[in-house]
Amino acid sequence: MIEWSAHKGLAGVVERHNFHFRVGRTHLLNKEAAVKHQTLDQLHTVADVHAEATDLVATRSQRLERWAKLLEKNPDRRLEALTGTEYKSPEIREKMRYNDSPLTVAFEDPIFRAQGLRDDTYGEARRFFELTDWQLHEIVCHCHVGATIRARWAASRVRAAMSERFGFFAWLRGIFMH
Repeated sequence: MIEWSAHKGLAGVVERHNFHFRVGRTHLLNKEAAVKHQTLDQLHTVADVHAEATDLVATRSQRLERWAKLLEKNPDRRLEALTGTEYKSPEIREKMRYNDSPLTVAFEDPIFRAQGLRDDTYGEARRFFELTDWQLHEIVCHCHVGATIRARWAASRVRAAMSERFGFFAWLRGIFMH
């Protein structure tokens, strides 16, 4: 996806490498620089370029692993836990969201948004990550962690959801390994 139509010459190079580039209009020095064949390093000097390898997060496990890694980038970040997800009606639970929750970390990722993550609500995260209500409850609900959760703990809970067979043990292993 190239957002500025003047970059048609660059599109062929981009497609061959299976990457999509978003080049912000305001960051270009001039149109000439954008049309010349340049290395990625050269493009970084004249544009705000974000490589998005969208086929790298095609499966449920890959999306969950990416979410866990995003959370681990700032492991001590304090995130808001959602309150009482198990007690809310399905209609209310679908729309639940808190600013700066583990769901917000996923939604901040441009690759997830490019792949269809529409917002940081409970229902959208459940759909996008293909989680059951119980699995998502284990990741984001306050009854397990209190009002806030450290990002590294949320990451271990995301990894535990990747392996339903091991449940608690996968979560426990995630705490000690990460």
